[in-house]
Formats: sequence, C-alpha cells, structure tokens
Amino acid sequence: MQYPTSRSYAKCTPHAPVSDIIQKKTDKSSDFALGEGNANRGLLDQIAALEWVQENIAALGGDPGNVTIFGESAGGMSVGTLLATPRAEGLFRRAIVESGTAHHVTRAATAQRISQYLAEKLGVAATREALAALPLDRLLTAQEELRADYSAHPDSERWGEVAANMLPWEPVIDGDILPARPIDCIVAGASAGVDVMVGTNTEEWRLFLVPGGAIDHITDEALVAVVAAYGLPVEATLTAYRAAHPNASAGDLFAAIQTDWYWRIPAIRLADAHARNTSATYMYEFAWRSPQFNEHLGACHGLEIPFAFDTLGNGTEPLLGNNPPQQLADTMHAAWVAFATGGDPGWPKYELSRRATMHFDTTSEVVDDPLSVERTLWEGQR
Repeated sequence: MQYPTSRSYAKCTPHAPVSDIIQKKTDKSSDFALGEGNANRGLLDQIAALEWVQENIAALGGDPGNVTIFGESAGGMSVGTLLATPRAEGLFRRAIVESGTAHHVTRAATAQRISQYLAEKLGVAATREALAALPLDRLLTAQEELRADYSAHPDSERWGEVAANMLPWEPVIDGDILPARPIDCIVAGASAGVDVMVGTNTEEWRLFLVPGGAIDHITDEALVAVVAAYGLPVEATLTAYRAAHPNASAGDLFAAIQTDWYWRIPAIRLADAHARNTSATYMYEFAWRSPQFNEHLGACHGLEIPFAFDTLGNGTEPLLGNNPPQQLADTMHAAWVAFATGGDPGWPKYELSRRATMHFDTTSEVVDDPLSVERTLWEGQR
C-alpha cells in the first residue's frame, strides 16, 4: 500500500548544534562509526524487521497497510528516527513516540571519534575486523569504561556533543540512511501521511535523581549553571520555573528543567512540525505521580509503560507502589489500541492554534497548551 506523502529529504539540511543533539541509551539503533561500511546497522535492522512485517503479516492475519510502531525512551527515539528515514517510508502507517523524539543523532565525525576512543581502550585498531574478533563481554565492559571516562571529564573538546548528553551510541547522520537530523526532515515534510501520537511524562528526570538521593544535593549554583549552559536567560527562567513550581527546591527545579530540555520540549517540536505538515498528530502528557520514595518520585520517566500495556501488578510495585489506579490503565490502554487500529485515540488532534493535549491522571482530560510559560522560554533554544 502506498501512502500519500510530501516528503522532501533533499531539503533536510544537516545541522547539529550541541544543545540540540540527544540520545537515550546504549541499546538505541546505532553502530560503531569506523569510516567504513555503514554506521547505522541498528537502524537498518529495524527497517529489515518492518520489511519482514510487510512481506509476512498478511499470512498471519494482519494488515500490512495498518502497521503501528511505538516505543518508549530509546525505543521512542528510534521511532522518531524512523519517521525521517527514507528507507522506512511506507513500512508503517502510524507511530507512537513515548518519551523520545526526533533530535537524537550524532554527527559522523563525533561518532568516528567515539569509536576510536573505544578501540584505544580495547587496545586494538579501529577496524571492523579487529573489533569483531573481541569477545562480547569485553566490548560491553569497554563501553562502560568509556562512559565512566566522559562522565568524569565531560570535555566538549574531546567528546563533542556527547559532553552534553553523555550518550554516545546513537544513529549517525550519514547523508544516506539518515540524511539529517530527524526533526529537520520532519519539518521539511518527512512522515507526512503517517499518523503520530507523541507525549512525555510530567516529571521525567526525577527517575534519575530521586532513588539515589541526588536531588537533595543539587545546589543553587548548579541550577544556575545548567540554565546558562542551555542558553536560557537565567533570571527570567528561574523566576518562571519557581512560579510554576511553588516551594520547589533547587533539585526540584533542576529536574523540571532537565525534563523539558531532554524530553518535553523536543516532543513539542516534533508535534509542531508534524502538525504543520497537515498530518494527523496527537499529543499526551502522563501526569500520575507515583507514591514511591515518600511521594517524591512523581510522574517520572518510564512510569507510563505498565499503564499503556495494562500490566499493573506484574512486578511493577517498586516503581508504582501497591495500588496504582486500574482505571488509568484502562483509559490509556484503550487509547493506544484505538490509535493503532483506527488512528484516533479519542481526543482532538494537536494543532498549533490550540495544542490540545490529553492529560492522563486519575481523572484524565484534555488540556490546551499545558505548561505554556516554560514552552515559551525555550523558543529558539531547543
């Protein structure tokens, strides 16, 4: 089945300022960039899987013209990348992007530099043959050692954009498989004809600060430094965030700003770009707060997954507590299924004039342009 499209990949001009490049985990669709072969084999694996679905799903009772892909975190970033990948065109009809967007790629030069560092740590030449000869456990250990290196010394001269996100294994802008940043391709028309649902959790970054207690050790100086590093006006930004989060500590504000930089603002950029292409676009915000860690964990990263899958109680207690609301799982799961089957999750489409967003909580409702003050602060910066 051919879908209507106005994709214009030739208009995707690769540009990747440090503040706009992000990735999630080492399990993302990525590969070593060695200056030989293709650096996007992980992405090609995903495309191969989708091609298999197209060729075989009818024999299994499915409809190759009604395929939905979705993923969370690294998986969501993979979905955002596939939306802009020419070879994936026509392989899926709908896409759900959970806490992952379309900004998350690296430049070829940086990717090759990271691969060279890994080869040096392994004591081998930076060639495919040399790396392939090593045992897998040694490769995995070296990756963690490399992570420790740049976490301890995040020097942008050495690590490039990885110094900002500390996540080196991501798809590479190669001008072929991935012609440019996915978000730039979507702005230019890529993914037109694909229905997209995108959203984030209200307090994503608290997952990385609350369990280990780091949130209580963030100083006002660190808060000012991160705002300045993102190019935001410090006084106006902190005033706005403090007004939006009364009685918040420096750690709370740090978590809110990181949530916006890492996830929420890029998700809005994706929704904006896709909606401008007159494509069906829906947005959500997951706001239910976990009672765990003395109710400090909040609506953190990954919390929505068992609700979307309707799998409450299947080992989710450490994250959700003992009595998460089943009615919220019923509501979310039904929306995911409705979108996958028919393209309409049950709330108004996202349009720039309104920015209708489904606010998922114990009582779920549509909210227009939530957290609009913070969104405005990031204009031109993210």
